[in-house]
Amino acid sequence: MRISGVWKRLATAVVFIPVFVWVVLQAPAALFYTLMIALSGGAAWELARMFERAERAAHAGIAVTGALAVTASFLVAGGPTVTLVVILFVVLTASLWMPTARAVESTATTLLTVTYVGWLLGHAMLLRGLPDGAQIVLLLVGVTWAGESAAYAVGSTLGRRRLAPVISPRKTIEGAVAQVVVSVGVAALLGNRVLPAWSMGQLLGAGVLLGVLGQVGDLAESAIKRNLGTKDTGSMIPGHGGVLDRLDSLLFNTPALFYYATIVRGGS
Repeated sequence: MRISGVWKRLATAVVFIPVFVWVVLQAPAALFYTLMIALSGGAAWELARMFERAERAAHAGIAVTGALAVTASFLVAGGPTVTLVVILFVVLTASLWMPTARAVESTATTLLTVTYVGWLLGHAMLLRGLPDGAQIVLLLVGVTWAGESAAYAVGSTLGRRRLAPVISPRKTIEGAVAQVVVSVGVAALLGNRVLPAWSMGQLLGAGVLLGVLGQVGDLAESAIKRNLGTKDTGSMIPGHGGVLDRLDSLLFNTPALFYYATIVRGGS
């Protein structure tokens, strides 16, 4: 087990978790929205840099600006669709004023960055805007991070069978099972405290959804990194790598929980 890595993760958690909880529950909503936009920009910059280091053509400036704009656009009714259409026009015509021999590749990597980071993370704005939105965000992050920590701890100590050896050799079936179990348990315990209006069945369903889909998001990011020959997206967060490394599961779980809450709970 990589003890130093565990202690770095714990130290980072001790510092950041109380701050994040305060931002979600106590600070003005505008601060939460600003944080999400900043995270979108940071993650998009990391992904664009990964493409550049792997010598894959990309319009880095457009990618980062587009991700920022798309995430922010979720604060305005109808904003995401209009913003994404404008960015699509810009990216598709970029080769006219930014000539490149690999126009198709640069278009694809730029749009991937904008949609993967900016569009998916933008759902955090919608989630926060729901009734009890702050509490739902707390459930989202608490369940996701607890599940990830369980997978890391169990996989590092007890993991034997590889979950996806080609994509991520360190991930194990034992860790995956632990992540789902802990996700369900935390959803029940935390949700019962912060979202008393939700039934136990609804909380357990949310736990299963986040525990499973979060791992899909993690593996999706791992597939990108492996294809680009990169271990970590960055080093901004001690013990966790880059911003995108910390957000990979949340990029899938955030829209999933928003639609789950909207459909199952009717947005309440």
